[in-house]
Amino acid sequence: MRIDRIELRHIKMVLVSPFVTSMGTEYDEEHIIVRVDAEGVTGWGESVAEGTPFYSYETVPTAWHILKDFLIPSVLGKDLLSVEDAVKGYSNVRGHMMAKAGLEAALWDAFAKTKGISLSEMLGGTRKKIDVGVSIGIQDSESTLIKKVEGYLQEGYKRIKIKIAPGFDLQFVEALRREFPGLVLQVDANSAYTLDDIGIFRKMDDQDLLLIEQPLGYDDIYCHSKLQRELKTPICLDESIHSLDDTMAAIELGSCRIINIKPGRVGGFTESKLIHDYCASFNVPVWHGGMLESGIGRAGNVALASLPNFTLPGDISASKRYYKEDIVEPEFLVNPDGTMDVPVKPGIGVEVNMKILDKVTVRTEWFGK
Repeated sequence: MRIDRIELRHIKMVLVSPFVTSMGTEYDEEHIIVRVDAEGVTGWGESVAEGTPFYSYETVPTAWHILKDFLIPSVLGKDLLSVEDAVKGYSNVRGHMMAKAGLEAALWDAFAKTKGISLSEMLGGTRKKIDVGVSIGIQDSESTLIKKVEGYLQEGYKRIKIKIAPGFDLQFVEALRREFPGLVLQVDANSAYTLDDIGIFRKMDDQDLLLIEQPLGYDDIYCHSKLQRELKTPICLDESIHSLDDTMAAIELGSCRIINIKPGRVGGFTESKLIHDYCASFNVPVWHGGMLESGIGRAGNVALASLPNFTLPGDISASKRYYKEDIVEPEFLVNPDGTMDVPVKPGIGVEVNMKILDKVTVRTEWFGK
């Protein structure tokens, strides 16, 4: 497949409500949309680098720079036999996983379309529906949180995740457990704690949590192994896992019992599949995290989450969870049984609404003829 043209779009989409985590409050989401035109087909991808460096060192400007000056030149005008050809072509670029993932996703979409198969089938997916959960930001009161959870349960979500931070943690977990004794519940700290806070997590051990996500340092693996030894509740690593090597180290050290896979964080679907397969070989379950993607990125997430070892509900919510209008048609919906349909049309399986995409575009640049 010859890569003829590539377009980058810096988009900014306003959230339906502020999203509060231990890293701060988000009112809108900035990402990069990557378009690849190749021999009559168009592939779409999304780089989830944000406008701030609080989740990752990557930001929209850094990802744009790496894409423009290094990744795109490595594939533009080339005849690629597979996505792996492209990955090998820019393997000398260290890090910058979110930039890589955006381009790689567009290539996967394009290759799947040339074969006339869905991205799910191209990746090795085995499910027609996936179980989905919802992530709820930090709330200012227990009553507000309970009301939000009630609403999402009515919408059909199978699992609730709440963000926590010092001062906004145990009391909220206990309130939810009192109100919803059988609720499938997990918490996400986004690296807000240290080992000095072990007492809080010991108390959470009695709350029947599905998992505790990334309680300690954003790049830590070792200290998590110490914490996991003290808890019966599984720790799940997110920010600490950037590669298969990180996954191997975490499992070997006993730093976690569950892995959250985000393609953007690990460099794309290729590395995600390697992590998925390795975890499966050790009976370590994985689930799919989210980065408040538009429908383009969400379509890729749904396809990846259809692989067999994604056994826990992921943060792949309906389009309306974050945005009044998405940039794809049809928008993603949650079924009454808490599942989401996996698109079956070629590639990502949804169409990009160019009118809405143009409306949310801040900047665009074309490369190639």
